[in-house]
Amino acid sequence: MRDEIAQLTAFIDAAQALQTDTKAQALLKALGLGFGKMAELRAPRKAIIFTESKRTQEYLHRFLSANGHAGKLVLFSGTNNHEDSTAIYQRWLEEYKGTDRVTGSPQVDRRTALIDHFRKDDGTGAEIMIATEAAAEGVNLQFCALIINYDLPWNPQRVEQRIGRCHRYGQRFDVVVINFLNTRNQADQRVLELLTEKFNLFSGVFGASDEVLGRIEGGLDFEKRILQIYDTCRQPEQIEAAFNALQAELEEVIADRIKDTQSQLLENFDEDVHDRLKLRLQDAEARLDKLGRWFWGVTCFALDGRARFDEQSYAFSLSAPPTGIDPPIPAGRYQLIRVHTQHQAQPDMLAHAYRLSHPLGEWSIAASLNAATPVATLKLDYGKHGARISVVEKLRGQSGWLTLAQLEVSAFETTEALLFSGLTDDGQVLDQETCERLMAIPAAGKPTPFSNAVPEALLANSQRALKATVAQVLEANQRLFNEERDKLERWADDKLLAAEESLKNTKARIAQLKRDARKAATLQEQDGIQRELSELERKQRRLRQEIFAVEDEIIAKRDELIASLQQRLQEKTSHETLFSVRWSVV
Repeated sequence: MRDEIAQLTAFIDAAQALQTDTKAQALLKALGLGFGKMAELRAPRKAIIFTESKRTQEYLHRFLSANGHAGKLVLFSGTNNHEDSTAIYQRWLEEYKGTDRVTGSPQVDRRTALIDHFRKDDGTGAEIMIATEAAAEGVNLQFCALIINYDLPWNPQRVEQRIGRCHRYGQRFDVVVINFLNTRNQADQRVLELLTEKFNLFSGVFGASDEVLGRIEGGLDFEKRILQIYDTCRQPEQIEAAFNALQAELEEVIADRIKDTQSQLLENFDEDVHDRLKLRLQDAEARLDKLGRWFWGVTCFALDGRARFDEQSYAFSLSAPPTGIDPPIPAGRYQLIRVHTQHQAQPDMLAHAYRLSHPLGEWSIAASLNAATPVATLKLDYGKHGARISVVEKLRGQSGWLTLAQLEVSAFETTEALLFSGLTDDGQVLDQETCERLMAIPAAGKPTPFSNAVPEALLANSQRALKATVAQVLEANQRLFNEERDKLERWADDKLLAAEESLKNTKARIAQLKRDARKAATLQEQDGIQRELSELERKQRRLRQEIFAVEDEIIAKRDELIASLQQRLQEKTSHETLFSVRWSVV
């Protein structure tokens, strides 16, 4: 026992000899970087720091107070009985005394008071909340966009709950999550790797609650397994082997569930559902969003013969750059920039970043817009699309016509619309959505010229769609005008009523003072009344002038409304047929 006491005493002495807390210093650096980023985004200067114990919470409160953050801190725990928290609570009770905000439950009211103090953005509230796990549930902090996990829990559900305090409906900025770990601790590194890479907690598409948490409960007690590794493994080799075994087990559980879920979604839901969930249709292929697919298609058309395309990685090798662009576009490899997830291959670091705003991308769009579009036949291969589209699936083996018109309505605002009209050979009319879905199907080959005239029925349908859309636009304009008129009238009534009410009250007070003056028994009383009466008469004159000013302002606003109405009455409409095709679906 003497040996053990000596060993423990040595540990205590070594701990007390430490002069610098590097983790706390790193926290200061993290707050500086985080607040700097918040300032760039013009986001509120708010951060929440999560820790595992009240002792650490109180230590951080002392440390941050001594390092530039005094008076800008608020603590949040299960008891909320810190002296600073109690002072905030007492001020809150005084502020909301007699209102329904005070529930009468000290525990509930303390929580509300601390959150209200953290929310204040007038300089009197807190910038940093130091919280225990008590703030990880049932607290809405969407006004805060910086989360620091000073102590990173092993349970992924607890991590998700922490992030969910800020990353929720009403949040206006991307939530930044900073995780603290000991880079010299092999086990800490592997825990963060599992949370990030396997559970997708910090960059996932589904979100932890959808992709992981339900799967762990059925097959693994994750937190207990982590604790067992920390308790039993001492050497890096032992830690590595234990985490490899846990990771393999997790991968099998999660992969099986994801595969089962994806297969059901792919088989039973349409492409728009896949787009919302961002599912992969093949192991080696990541889906682009709708705009990205359109842009990729435009690029393939515009650079046909100038580049060799790699469909798997959405890249191309440009051999014959278009001319007449300043600065000149270099030849070489280009790769379409898209959102990166763990499922996608790493971007090609040697390729040029290709996007909508790239000069080559702008040239591709302009060249496609100016391309000739004579009437042609188009064979669509439904099997090549790879995703289910039920409205198009019903058209397999059929053929018909399709036309696209561009409409522009110029009035108070300019509205543009692309309107499809479609028709099958048996006379079935295709709506806008079906035509759009039809045009998303890959072609079996290049369009071929077609000399037959476009059917009159299709042209008539297109004209009806144009007229209906124009009517909708004008109706929307009319609704907007009526709303503006109603708002102006309500505003005018409020302004006049407020001014007239104030004048009425002043007149009543003047009349009362005049009655009091007739009854005044002493010269001192008479002097006081006459002074107040003189001041009120001056106020009465100001209020009358304000009413005239309000009436002038109302007239000016109404003149603006009449001018905008005159502008709306001069609307112009124009339309152009962009293309017509004879289609068939195989």
